[in-house]
Amino acid sequence: MSTENRPGGKLISRPLHFFWIADCSGSMAGDKIHQLNYAIRTALPEMQRVAVENPNAEVKVRAIKFSDTAEWHVSQSTPVEKFTWTDLAAGGVTSMGRALSLVTEQLKMPPMEQRALPPAIVLVSDGQPTDDFAGGLAALMEQPWGQKAVRLAIAIGGDADLDVLQKFIGNPEIKPLTARNPEDLVRFIRWASTVAIKQASSPVTAGQDTVGGGGGPIPIVHDMPASSGDAVW
Repeated sequence: MSTENRPGGKLISRPLHFFWIADCSGSMAGDKIHQLNYAIRTALPEMQRVAVENPNAEVKVRAIKFSDTAEWHVSQSTPVEKFTWTDLAAGGVTSMGRALSLVTEQLKMPPMEQRALPPAIVLVSDGQPTDDFAGGLAALMEQPWGQKAVRLAIAIGGDADLDVLQKFIGNPEIKPLTARNPEDLVRFIRWASTVAIKQASSPVTAGQDTVGGGGGPIPIVHDMPASSGDAVW
């Protein structure tokens, strides 16, 4: 049934806030940060396509980068069809906890809207937190929108802390993706960015009450891509 022919009239879209949280620590320097920038840029057309296919969601994108500290890389909540990516540079340590605190501030009401769809957060890292990750995660999970968020994680290379990324996801049936080479990273970034939008705007999720009700882990993702196994990083 088209949205125009729905009982009660045309479906009114609801905001869906999408956040990239990107590791820019020194260990990302060189090929890793170059490939991450490339992967996110090439994922944007797919994100835009999925947004068009889910008219109940008004997808808005932001990005956080973290190294010695965490800061907004794209602070303005930008409609996905207008979003562009500026390349990241790498250097410093891994302030992942601070990055979670930054996104937490944006999941409070206000600025979050009462009738928003569950936000989508994709965390990408190649190492281990050097600050208070547990505190940052606890603050995120204290917020109802943090609990309801679609949370996915991508590890770059074999040195990423998978236990930390699993805690961020918070669902034992959804595992972090491990990108072992540039091809993996491109596939995983594209998959995570599009599936997060699909899951957050799915009829089951979108049909739930606002932030005051529902919640819990996102629906199980059955088509998670596998690593090629060919290690470069």
